[in-house]
Amino acid sequence: MQTRVCRLYGQDDLRIDTEAVTNPVGDEVLIRVGAGGVCGSDMHYYFEGGIGQIRVREPIILGHEAAGTIVALGPDVSGLSVGQKVAINPSHPCGTCRYCQQDLHQHCLNMKFFGSAMPMPHIQGAFRDLVNVGQGQCHLISYQTDIGKAACAEPLAVCLHAVARAGDLSGKRVLITGAGPIGSLCAAAAKRAGASEIVVTDLQDFALDVARQMGATRTINIANAADDLAPYEAEKGQFDVCLECSAAPAALRTAIATLRPQGILVQVGVAGEMPVPFNPLVAKELTITGTFRFHTEFAEAVGMIDRGEIDVAPIITQTFALETAKDAFDVARDRSKSVKVQLSFAD
Repeated sequence: MQTRVCRLYGQDDLRIDTEAVTNPVGDEVLIRVGAGGVCGSDMHYYFEGGIGQIRVREPIILGHEAAGTIVALGPDVSGLSVGQKVAINPSHPCGTCRYCQQDLHQHCLNMKFFGSAMPMPHIQGAFRDLVNVGQGQCHLISYQTDIGKAACAEPLAVCLHAVARAGDLSGKRVLITGAGPIGSLCAAAAKRAGASEIVVTDLQDFALDVARQMGATRTINIANAADDLAPYEAEKGQFDVCLECSAAPAALRTAIATLRPQGILVQVGVAGEMPVPFNPLVAKELTITGTFRFHTEFAEAVGMIDRGEIDVAPIITQTFALETAKDAFDVARDRSKSVKVQLSFAD
């Protein structure tokens, strides 16, 4: 059996190759991928050759947001059948290291995460027609659930974990800075968690329109209406929680200025070093917390999508065939007309 793969050889060097696929062994499941989402990390690898100090040092198959259909089962697999549709969990912690033993699986010291250039050799990803994965990484979805929606389980899981880091959002006023796919899905997650007000900011009207469809009660384009944020700075700040999804220094300043005393800032977006205005942060006794990937939230995300509790359809703005992957990456980089771009694979 042969499969096409979307392999990155280095900065700006993305190729569609063909390679052999082995039959599944042990508890492996062979999946025919139906859809895969282009993530910000994929774009950093392609356009910049890495993310910060993490560099692409050998050819790597990209992709960690994927769903597909089971086509073969290893001899030790139970409870799954050929023809079933699954969302693929790209996270594969070892289960035995000190952090796994503390139920902090997202911090596993031996993590194997699809499409990651962090370890050497790199962990190959899911942008391919056929891929073998462990049974534990397969989460069943209903036959009627759209495969593209199922491929959004991974970014939704990221957002569910981020919202959980903020604590109880019931009746809370929430600011979300950045209306990319993570910002929009955070809006959906915050709405489901009971937030009473969800204000989303961005520089692009296209993205803000998607955020409104995903649950934002108000959107503000800070490129032309930044003054609309001023009232939220009154009386030492109005927001209880900020989910900072842009990793932009200006957004961080806005978050600190508009959070109420003892408010919570969850830093979701990833960037390099950023200047932090510590005086107001200290004076208002703000809490800053990070958020990284997910664990149990993946199954929760799959269930929410499968049951229709969160409709992720608005964030999927374009779909490209695998052979036009370069075009997909170019469009994904243009935030004036895209939010989540997906690749479509062979039937």
